Order: sequence, then C-alpha cells, then structure tokens
Amino acid sequence: MSGVIAAMRRTLLSCTSIVRDGLVGISASALLATSSASAADEPFISQTLANLLDLDRQEIAALTTATAVLGFSVVSAILLMHNRIRSAKTEAKLRAELHTLQVESDRFRALLFTEPQVLIAWAAGETRPDISGDTALMMSQDPQQHQPQRILAFGTWLPPEPALRMDHAVDALLDAGEGFVLNLTTSSGRAIEAMGRAIGGQAIVRIRELSGLRRELAEVSLRHKELAEEAEVLRGFANAAPWPIWAKGADGGLSFVNAAYARATDAADAGDAVGRNLELLDSDDRSNLARALNDNLPFAARVPIVISGERRIFDVHAAKVASGSAGMAIDASEAAALSAALVRMAEAHRRTLDQLSSGVAVFDGQRRLAFYNDSYRRLWDLDRTFLDSNPDDSSVLDRLRAARKLPEQSDYRTWKSKLHEAYRAVEAAKDVWYLPDGRALSIVTTPNPEGGVTYLFDDVTESLELARRFDGLIRVQRETLDNLAEAVAVFGSNGRAQLFNPAFAKMWKLSDEALEQRPHIEMVETWCRPLFDDTPTWQTIRSAITGIDNRKSVPLKLERKDGSVLACMTMPLPDGATMLTFQDISDAENVERALRERNEALETADQMKVDFVHHVSYELRSPLTTIIGFAHLLSDPVTGPLMPKQAEYLDYITTSTGALLAIINNILDLATIDAGAMTLNLGPIDIRKTISAAAEGIQDRLAKDHIALQIEVDPAIGSFTGDESRVVQVLYNLLANAVGFAPQNSAVTLTARRSEHTITFTVTDRGPGIPPEVKDKVFDWFESHANGSRHRGAGLGLSLVRSFVELHGGKVRVDSAVGKGTTVTCDFPIDQTAHRNAAE
Repeated sequence: MSGVIAAMRRTLLSCTSIVRDGLVGISASALLATSSASAADEPFISQTLANLLDLDRQEIAALTTATAVLGFSVVSAILLMHNRIRSAKTEAKLRAELHTLQVESDRFRALLFTEPQVLIAWAAGETRPDISGDTALMMSQDPQQHQPQRILAFGTWLPPEPALRMDHAVDALLDAGEGFVLNLTTSSGRAIEAMGRAIGGQAIVRIRELSGLRRELAEVSLRHKELAEEAEVLRGFANAAPWPIWAKGADGGLSFVNAAYARATDAADAGDAVGRNLELLDSDDRSNLARALNDNLPFAARVPIVISGERRIFDVHAAKVASGSAGMAIDASEAAALSAALVRMAEAHRRTLDQLSSGVAVFDGQRRLAFYNDSYRRLWDLDRTFLDSNPDDSSVLDRLRAARKLPEQSDYRTWKSKLHEAYRAVEAAKDVWYLPDGRALSIVTTPNPEGGVTYLFDDVTESLELARRFDGLIRVQRETLDNLAEAVAVFGSNGRAQLFNPAFAKMWKLSDEALEQRPHIEMVETWCRPLFDDTPTWQTIRSAITGIDNRKSVPLKLERKDGSVLACMTMPLPDGATMLTFQDISDAENVERALRERNEALETADQMKVDFVHHVSYELRSPLTTIIGFAHLLSDPVTGPLMPKQAEYLDYITTSTGALLAIINNILDLATIDAGAMTLNLGPIDIRKTISAAAEGIQDRLAKDHIALQIEVDPAIGSFTGDESRVVQVLYNLLANAVGFAPQNSAVTLTARRSEHTITFTVTDRGPGIPPEVKDKVFDWFESHANGSRHRGAGLGLSLVRSFVELHGGKVRVDSAVGKGTTVTCDFPIDQTAHRNAAE
C-alpha cells in the first residue's frame, strides 16, 4: 500500500509544478480512498491540503473536473491491483486443495482396484455409462466380442438366464433406483458378484469376481437361502396336500403335521395336534412302524384308519430322516376298490372270451402268448401243454406252418414279418386266410395299448358259402318278384325308384321305360294322381320313403277312382330303402265290410282284456316288484344287521309280497289265457322230475301242518310233450290246494299214470270235501270256500289248473264227497296234434 501512496505523491508534485505551485481541486473521494494509508504519510497530506487552500478559488474550480477524472483512474487501478492479489492467493489455495484431492483419489482408486472388479456408472440423465476397472471380467469367450463397447451386452459373456436377470436388475436400477445383489456365473465358468446402488444422483454397478472365502461365503449364503426357500415350499406343499403328513423328532414326539393330519385326528389345528401329540395310527401299526424305522428300513403298508367315524384304507409310507422320521398316509380306499373291480372285470372278460366261438389269442409286448381261449386251441388243434408254456408268436406260426395249417406262401419270412407289423401299428388290421384244408378264416389283428397284439380268428367258410348262395338267391328273388301278382316297388333313401315289378307298372298304368329312369317318388305320384288323388295319403307315402326318424311299416288303404280298393304297405328295408306293396283287395273289402260290424263287439271285449292285463302289469306288479327288491336288499347282511323285531317284520313283508305277487301273476296268466295271448313253450317233459319240482315248492307247508305226501309213479312212465313250467304250475296248485284242505297228521296222494294217448295226474286229499252247490264253482275266478279247513286263498289256483290243462288240449275233473276228501284229475294228451291245437 505504501507503494501506491508514493505513486500518488509523485503525481501530486508533478501537477503542482505545472499548475503554478501545485494541483488544486483533488476531490474528497480521492482523499478518502487513501484513508487506509499509514501514519507516516499524514504530515505530507496535511501540508498538501494547506498549500491547496492557498490557491485562488477560481483556479480550484477549474481544476476540479480534471482532478476527479484523475482520482477515478487512480482508485480503479488500486482496486484492480487488490483483486489480482486476492485471485493469486485463491489460485494458490485451490492448487493445493486439488493436489490433496488428487492424492486422496489415487489412494482410493488403488484401494478400490486391489482386486479384479469393474465399476459402471451412469450419471443422472445419461444413457452412456462410465466404465472403469478390470473389464476382462466382462469379456466373452469369443475373441471377436472382446471390444470395450460390447462389455455391457450381458448376453455375450453371461448365459441366457443370468443375462436376463442382469438386464432386469439394471433396468430397475436406472428407472427406479432399486438396488440389487446378484451372484452369477459367466459363460467361461467364473463366479462373479454384481451389486447395484443409486449414489449421489448416479447409478453405479460394481462387478467383482468371487474367490476363496468370499466365494464360499456367497455359496453358503445362497445355499442357505435356497434351503430356506425349499423348506418353505415343502412346508406349503405339505399343508396344502390332501393326505395326512407328519414329522417326528428323535424322542418320537410330533414336530410337524399338516392340516389334513389335524382333520384326520379331529384336532382343532396343526398346532393342537402337535401339542397333544395325537397319533393317526393304532398301537399295532405304530409298533410295526417303529420297528422298521429302528432297523433303518423304510415303512410301507396298507392299513385301515378310522377318520370321522368312517373306516378307510390308507397307504402309509414312513422313513427315518436325520434324527427323526417323517411319514405320509395316502387314501387308497378308492384305489383298492378299483383294483378289486379291475381284477373282477379282467376275470369276467376272460370268462366271456372263453365262451366265444371265435378264436382269441393275446400276445404281450414280448410277443409271448399271454391268453388264449378254447376256441383258439380247437381252431388250430394245438396241444394245451404247448400253449400253456407261453410260446412266442413266431413259434406258434412255425408250428402251424409245419402242420400245413397256414396259407401257402411263396415267401414265408416276408409274410410273417408283414403280419408282425401289427405290434408297431396303431389301428386294427383285417385279412382273410384261405387254408390248405379248404377253410377260410377271417383274422383281425388289434394292437393293445399296453403293448402286444390280440388275434381274433373267425371261420368264415360258411359265411362265404352263404354269400355265394345269397347271390343266387337274389337272382331267384328277382325272378319271383317279376312274376308276383302283387305290385312291388322299392325306393331308395334318396326317394328314387330302384326296383319295381311288371305288376306295379300295370296296376298304375305306367310305362317300363319311364320307371327305368329311376324317377323320384314325387314324379311317380304325379303319374298316379289320375287314378288316386288323395293328398294326405300321398304325403304319408312320401314321408315313409324319405323320412329318417321313426321308420316303421305303414298300412294304407287306397280307394281309387276306378272303383278298385288297394291295400298298400310301406316296409322300411335295412339298407335305408323303402318297399311299397300294392294288392287289389276289392273282393276282400266287400267281405270285410259285411263282417266289420259283427267284429266290433268282439274287438271291444278283447280290448278290455288287454287293458286289464296292462293295468295289472304296470299299476300293481311294478311297485310290488320294487317292494320285494328292497325287502331282499334289507335282508342282505351287506346292508347291515337288523334287530330281531325288524327281521320279523321283514319276513312278514317278504311273505306277504310273495303271496301278493303270486296272486298277481295268476291273474295275469288267467287274463292272458282268456285274451288268447298265451303261448306254450312246448318240449319234452320228464314226468318224475316235474313231480319233484312241484313237490319241492310245498315242503315247508307239509312240514308245518305235519302232512305226508305220497307219490305213486311208475318208474318207466317216461316223458311227454308240453310246457314244463306250466305243468309244474298245475301240479303245484293242485298240491297246494290239497294241503290247504287236508287235516293235520293226514296224507296227500299224487298219482301219475300213462295210457295210450294221455298222461293222467291225480291229487287226492282227506279233507272236508266239496259241497254239491260249490262243486260247479271251484274253477271260477276268485271263488274260495274254506269249508271249515285251514285253506285261505284268492280262489285262482284251480282256475289256472283248468286253463293250463285245456291250453294243452287236456281235461280236468273233480270228484269229491263231503267228509271224505277230494280228488282232482288232469288228463294231458300225448300226441302232437292235440298239442298244436291247444297252442293255436
């Protein structure tokens, strides 16, 4: 500052010498600017001011302006000098601080990169990162990929899955500042750790190689995390599993159970089951499980467990784990039932196949014979011992070829190989073998889903012969059809005429040439309308020919304009075609009209009988059959035990319903016979066997009433022709009626005699007999007279006896005396003519 004052002094002295004796008018501001001068300069300044005061005031005014400009310049120079001095000091200080920061940065950088690692930093708002460190960590195995600008292409040096995780983590860091720590393995097999953080407005990712203890710690940490996740997943799975699962400690107490275990043991929850140590298995099963685990053996058994009061079958599996054990119980009730059902089904299938007339042979996946039926053995006449040895397919074919039972082949090996292609096929194949002995066999080879092939052999020799005969028969039928007097036309499913005979063309006055063009039924209708113009009838015929549903025969009657009456019948054929037949019934129609009124009364009576049978069948028999079925079901031990009183009531129900069903069956039989709808199943009847069958049905009543049954039959009586079941029914009713009237401790006699034309059965009792006024009514429906005996019934037994005997063409008579008993005699004809008349 003293230098500045000296300069000012020299300037003032120079100005004073030029302007007379010194400058005047130095402004107060210039003087104040020097107020910071030292005390040694103050006398000089005071002297100067005194000299200036002596100047003439006018001169001072003139010099004021010049002095002000000069003072401003001086002050500006002083301030500039002062700023330069301050800037120099600041610069020196900044250089010292920069040096210190550089040293510190070098120290931190040296510390940061003491191990191989890479730092990647993204400044705020920047997309291009700053990369530093050992970039060799991020290099690909491909030398062409060793370029700095490609180190962020994670897919070039990381496998696909780690690269995708790295991409997602970096995107989350840049977008939301979410940090991450990843342990990855590069494509070259190096283990690395990638850590991302948002620091100071920057996103920084550090990548370093894991080695030594750090790698082991990372692996242990990762393994611990994986084990924890795995344990949580397993625990969640166990809790969600529908089967009881448990774990026990070394002391044998429960340490873990799932919700299913808690439900099975009726616990409030899993904690309650563990707290109370509730066991799922009974003591014996627990003992067996403990012994197996003590021997370090896994335990597996199918045991019954009672859950919610229901006994079910479970497959229990347990194993020793670490110092404790773990187990699981899987509900196998349904599986056990299905397995038993499958075994039964397989046995049923085998029994069914054994009954087939077709030869069946099943070869397994190893091409060995697994099953054959007797028809297969008899078809090829093979030894049962050979078949039971489970021979392979080739051995069976070779044996058949050696016996000349296979079709003759020029290349047997190729033929057999083609046949064995069925083992690799997906669909069944069919073929026909023509054997050297003249037989023709149809063979179907079906691949089995579980492996192997099923062979199905059918002897079609007769079928082929029938086909040849059928062709000849068709030709004969064609000739027959052409010579029929009845008009016949066949229309296909498309409604066009396929076949017609000359009588059809003549009856409707049509030309053969027009019909040979296979016209549609609508065209034929147009041609026929001049003779018969009834729209509803033609609509019915068209519907019968072209309809798809409800195909059935439709009889029609056509009264044509020429006065003739035609009987028309539409007959659906198996191939979808429809046959129309027309017959001129003009003469028969005239006779029918004369008889129609007379027949109406008979038809009404017959309809009443049919209605009665229908009513009894559906309104009484059906619900009664249901009651009987449920009664038998309740008496079955499978449905559970019954109390004695319940069993007694059930016996009453069974007895009553059985009696009621017998009455209904008798009514139905009588109604059916009376309606003329009963037919006999005629055949040879063994008389002694029939008597035994009838007697067996009343054994309980004989024993109950202490009545002896005496049977008198010639050993050589033989047999006769009739309906065996109806004859048994006749004898049973006769014996039941006799036992009902016979007193206790008496006897009933059944006698059978054979004459030249008849077989006579006689039943005699020692009962009260039949009064004369009742004798004529014993064969009427619902006529029952006890006459002081134990007999009770609906009065249908003897009615059925007479109906069945007369249906066979025989006769029934009753001989009785009051107080001496009754004898009923039934005569059955032996000759076939009588039987045929009876059946008619």
